[in-house]
Formats: sequence, structure tokens, C-alpha cells
Amino acid sequence: MRMCHQVKNRLIDPFARAIEYVRLSVTDKCDLRCLYCLPKGYKDFEEPADWLTFEEIERVIGAFAGMGVRRVRITGGEPLLRRGLPELAARLSALPGIEDLSLSTNATQLQKHAATLKEAGISRVNVSLDTLSPTRFKEICGGRLDKVIAGLMAAKDAGLHPIKINMVVMRGINDDEVDDMLAFCIEHGFTLRFIETMPVGETGRQAGNRYVALQEIRSRLAVKYELIPGIMPGGGPAQYVRVAGAGLHIGFITPMSRHFCATCNRVRLSPDGTLYLCLGQNHKFELRPLLRQGISDEELATAIRQAIALKPERHEFREKPGQVVRFMSMTGG
Repeated sequence: MRMCHQVKNRLIDPFARAIEYVRLSVTDKCDLRCLYCLPKGYKDFEEPADWLTFEEIERVIGAFAGMGVRRVRITGGEPLLRRGLPELAARLSALPGIEDLSLSTNATQLQKHAATLKEAGISRVNVSLDTLSPTRFKEICGGRLDKVIAGLMAAKDAGLHPIKINMVVMRGINDDEVDDMLAFCIEHGFTLRFIETMPVGETGRQAGNRYVALQEIRSRLAVKYELIPGIMPGGGPAQYVRVAGAGLHIGFITPMSRHFCATCNRVRLSPDGTLYLCLGQNHKFELRPLLRQGISDEELATAIRQAIALKPERHEFREKPGQVVRFMSMTGG
């Protein structure tokens, strides 16, 4: 276990929340087109020249670590489409103060990278998986389920743990697979997390027509299983229960029905160096121009503090569902 890294001048937002978690998107590109994220045929991605370089990313995350950030999750788009990602992971893992480096992925590329990522310092992975049906998978995501399953098994073999399955529950699309997904996760020792649809981008708003409040799912499961309060590692918003006698943790992520804004401890860094202060708002701060103008480390820290001062109190998904027009892949999951 790493020694605790002493920090002065921690990042505190205007609502007294300590910021200790950065979700780092390394690319907005993805090889799938999940119906709640990207439209079919979408190709309007950032140019690689606009992405932060590995050196710039390392510098920004190092600055965050110096102000109390302990957790970094590498996201996308699909992060494994970024060439040399294990090298970046190794560089971030070595930064003083970073205690938890994890990855969110669709797992289509994970089979060939899992062992290398583990060696580079990735400790655990979250994998998006909304169905166990190959036909439904193609309909929801436009890809091949077998590649995702192979990636999951490779991650398991590499010793990545915990492996968390993220399932966006949608009425009439996959809400009848809850029990099947639970059985799959018990069989393989995975953690299962259910997520409510969010009105992020036009695709997210369209998927919102299939919205399921997760209390409904929890109540359904409680009829069949004994659910006990549980805890899992990570800095995210999921509320966990354990299934008695099964060794399974189930998380519920409820941005719509029971938002968790009061305890939000995270910000998102997009591939082009834009800090998004809230997934459900448009508050942002652009770091790339400053980095490429040659600002000092002290000036970078000051800029980050200026950004954190913009963090809003909460999202307004219900009040203003059309407010966020950017797609999820542009922000980072």
C-alpha cells in the first residue's frame, strides 16, 4: 500500500466539497455507437492534434495530485483506441499522490491490453455491458458481444479486480435481463452496477424515453434476494448492496431519481484539455491554450483553482433536460 501523500491547499469547491477525483478522457473516439451515447454514423470527433499530449496530461494530473486528487479514472470515448495508453497509465501511476488508477472501457480492445494495463498500474476496470444477447448488443451498441466477453475474461485472467459491469437499464430494451446479468456476474466474480439514463446530448434524451428509476429494479431484486448494505472501493456515486450468500455487490447509480450532487467530488478533463465541472451543466475551463502558451506550474495550479471555483452546486437534468447538447463521449463518462 502506498504511503499517504501529505497535501496542503486542497481543492475545495464553492459548496465546501473536496475535489479528489479526476475522470480523464483520452479520446472522444469510440468503436461502438451505443444508442444513449453516439448516433449511428457519427464521425465528428476531435482531431488528434487537438488532444492533450501524454506530457501535457501528466503535467495536469500531477498538478491535481499536488492539490489532493487521489483517484484518476481513464475514460473516453473508448480509451483503448488511444495509441500507447499503457505508457500513459504507467506515467500516471508513478505520480506522487495518485493512489487509485482505474479504467472505464467497452472492452472490445481489452483482450490484447489487459495484462499490459495491469503491469502499468491500472488496478481495476469498469466495463459497459447492457445485454448478454449478441443480437441485442448489436442493436444497442452496433458491435460484437463476443469481443467484449473475451476482453472481460482477459481482464479477469490478468488479475484486475474488482471488475465492475455497468448496465444502463432501459425499459423495453434490456430491463428483462436484470436477473441474467446478476447470474453472469455471480458466475465470474464481477460487481454489477445499474445506471439510469441521463439527458446528455440528443441521444441521451432519446434514450430517456426508456428511463427506469432504479428503485424499481432494487425493489424487484429485494423480492428474490436478501440485500445487505455494502461498500466498494472507488470514488464514484454508486450506492452498494451485497447479495447475501452470493458474494455479489450491486451498485445503483441514480443521477435522475436520487441525485448525489451534494457529495460530488469529481471533475472531468476532456481530450482537448477542457475541464468540465459538472456532467449535467455547461461550466467549463480550457487548459490547453494555457499549457501551450508555456504557463508555469504555479500558474497551472492557479488556473485549476479558478476552474474549481466555477463548479455548480448541482445538475438540472430534470429542470432543463435539453441543456447539455454535447455527447457523453465528448465529456468523458
